[in-house]
Amino acid sequence: MLNNLVPRLQVNTIYDIDLNELWKQGKRGIITDLDNTLVGAKAPLATPELIDWLKVVAQIGFQVVIVSNNNKVRVAQFAEPLSLPFIYRAKKPTSAAFHKAMRLMKLPAEEIIVIGDQMMTDVLGGNRMGLYTVLVLPIARADEGIFTKMVNRTLEKVALTWMKR
Repeated sequence: MLNNLVPRLQVNTIYDIDLNELWKQGKRGIITDLDNTLVGAKAPLATPELIDWLKVVAQIGFQVVIVSNNNKVRVAQFAEPLSLPFIYRAKKPTSAAFHKAMRLMKLPAEEIIVIGDQMMTDVLGGNRMGLYTVLVLPIARADEGIFTKMVNRTLEKVALTWMKR
């Protein structure tokens, strides 16, 4: 179980991911979380820096699907101006949304990267599916919901402490 909480790669931000190296390794699709991964949880739209990053992602050839546990209004308002497909109320770490994203991209598990800021949702869900997981630091922890703060982050601390032993 604890192995499923360990990401394949851990970086500070999405901008620290070596996309060209992952492309060379055969990765072709990105499933990414939204809140505190791409932008702060309360940021309604993409930043100019994120828009530039997404352009690079597309130029390299990656497909991108946003998979978020947030509601339709939040995710649609963010993703639609970027013309990105999205899945809302994903119920991560369950597998249904990951399967749906894989079908949207028409890619097998070994070609997909999952990027997120939470071990208990993004990393656990991606690892259980055999996807390449990348954990980023949360952008704005102060904006996190009560469940994330009280449950997910507490469980992450316990898991990290146990793994260090």
